[in-house]
Amino acid sequence: MLSEIKNNLEKSMGQAIQNFQNQLLKVRTGRANANILDGVRVDYYGAPTPVNQVGQISTPEARLLQIQPFDKTLISEIEKAIINANLGVTPSNDGNFIRIQFPALTEETRKDLVKQVKKLGEDAKIAIRAHRRDENDRVKKAEKDKVITEDDVKKFSDEIQKVTDKFVAEVDSILATKEKELLTV
Repeated sequence: MLSEIKNNLEKSMGQAIQNFQNQLLKVRTGRANANILDGVRVDYYGAPTPVNQVGQISTPEARLLQIQPFDKTLISEIEKAIINANLGVTPSNDGNFIRIQFPALTEETRKDLVKQVKKLGEDAKIAIRAHRRDENDRVKKAEKDKVITEDDVKKFSDEIQKVTDKFVAEVDSILATKEKELLTV
């Protein structure tokens, strides 16, 4: 039962970490990053379609993102979708490409982004602790049902806490890296 609990915990906490990392990819760092467009959907003949499926996204310069639509008639739809997504950037189009210039981040903006990243980190830790609580509840139920002994409960709880601490430390490490990336000019 211990290995099953440990496997469940590692899988669910691993998913929480992966979700956290995916959210961090969308945080603007002053450099062009195509991941910022992941949540943007374009009205493609009535169907909401991800930007990367209606055009080729490239980064010709460090602070420039360029989108070349596969169908040039969609250029205004793509531009409108980016504006409506409130990404903090303004697209411009020349009839062939949509260009998104990423302005250099001010000190104030960097600090705001660090706050946003810390909140995402805290949300990830909350998700990890929720998984810990679920497994601890499962262990207590097993004890109540006389499936395991009181000594087993202590052993299982200690192991659950060790796994939780490992994943919380991983979140802290990812946070520190992202914070350093945001604060360095």
